[in-house]
Amino acid sequence: KANDVVLYMKGTKSMPQCGFSSRVAGVLNYMAVDFADVNVLADEDIRTGIKEFSDWPTIPQLYVKGEFVGGCDIITEMTLSGELDTLF
Repeated sequence: KANDVVLYMKGTKSMPQCGFSSRVAGVLNYMAVDFADVNVLADEDIRTGIKEFSDWPTIPQLYVKGEFVGGCDIITEMTLSGELDTLF
């Protein structure tokens, strides 16, 4: 079964390798969201491909049910506004 929530990030949720990835993973962990992590540093094709797929230039990228939600700034704003809670 595919995960509904997927975070494309630098590193893993247990060992993030960038502050922005760490922040988004931390938010999801705090909210007790079950999510899959994809380490873009382990595969250059995924790292390049996900940026082209979403037309978004930066990592991390959060997807919920196959839809691109946003990167670190958007996720931070959605968390503060309560909007992120409505996705789960």
